[in-house]
Amino acid sequence: MNANPSSIEENRRPIAARGLPVFQRLSRFLADRGVSPNGISTFGMLAGVAGGVSLAVTVLPGFAVVGFLLAPVCIGTRLLCNMLDGMVAIDSGRTSSLGEVFNELPDRVSDVATLVGAGYALGGSPTLGFVAAMLALLVAYVRSVGVNAGAGQQFGGPMAKQQRMAVVAAASLVAAFLPTLPLETDWLPSRPGTMAIALVVVVAGTALTAVLRLRRIVTSLQSADAASEESA
Repeated sequence: MNANPSSIEENRRPIAARGLPVFQRLSRFLADRGVSPNGISTFGMLAGVAGGVSLAVTVLPGFAVVGFLLAPVCIGTRLLCNMLDGMVAIDSGRTSSLGEVFNELPDRVSDVATLVGAGYALGGSPTLGFVAAMLALLVAYVRSVGVNAGAGQQFGGPMAKQQRMAVVAAASLVAAFLPTLPLETDWLPSRPGTMAIALVVVVAGTALTAVLRLRRIVTSLQSADAASEESA
């Protein structure tokens, strides 16, 4: 059963890059060649998993620089696929109800793989990686609760998917040459790892994002209830 393209437009995460001619042409190119939107989503998930693996293998001798430099490429590929799958679906007219599953599930797998991989990376923290992954799932769950309750999609940050991945990708580029920060302090047992610091930022920002989204959902529902009572 096909979904309404206008409904998909309303429910998509607002991404300014969709309006760039280069991505619009790329979307039409893929659509004209029959590339499946769900296939793009699946490829993006594989790229996200590859990014997590690239980060995790940086603890192996000789793999640090390669892994840290490869991870941002994988993360960028994942985000590009996340943007293109919906664009290709609309351009090709191949929108479907099943597409929503491919739009959400691969994102959750990619988030967990990348953040857990960052936790196990050189200079990372497995505990922070798992906490970041759980909070990323919580943020997605809160958004889903908002939709089901009638408050609409809540994509706001400050640490939404793009920001989480940007922090990890930037930290990965730094860690390729500086896996631990040159800070000497009396209150730390060793020099802090670059990826661990990045995960602290992700954890704090994602927790705040969950709270702010929930507050916006509650405010929206309260406003709707008040308007309903006034019109009754």
